Amino acid sequence: MRRLLYIALFIVAVVACSRVNPADKAAHAAKQYYDYLLDGKYEAFIEGHYMPDSIPQSYRQGLVTNARMFIGQQKREHRGIKETRIVNAEADTALHTANVFLVFTYGDSTSEEVNVPMIESNGIWYLR
Repeated sequence: MRRLLYIALFIVAVVACSRVNPADKAAHAAKQYYDYLLDGKYEAFIEGHYMPDSIPQSYRQGLVTNARMFIGQQKREHRGIKETRIVNAEADTALHTANVFLVFTYGDSTSEEVNVPMIESNGIWYLR
């Protein structure tokens, strides 16, 4: 009987530990999207934005151009963004939203903490 109790407790512990915190999922998604941006994968970065309706190709191309310009600006002002790091994340599971706090480390050795709002749709976290 005691052995059965230990097995049951082990199973409960494994199930509890295997659930990933929604805030952690949102944080890793936000970091991945910004890593795409830093790697020059502008289309992938734009795909990470929540757009419930389809958008015209010309508008999508404008978003890609804006992302490219943002990286160019960061290179001019700070010698580029060298790293993104997750600092914190808070999720509202009822509203399927989260606020992720990332730190950008720049090439000029400065850093900046930014708030990245996220939204979950169909189990996927998107930039809001």
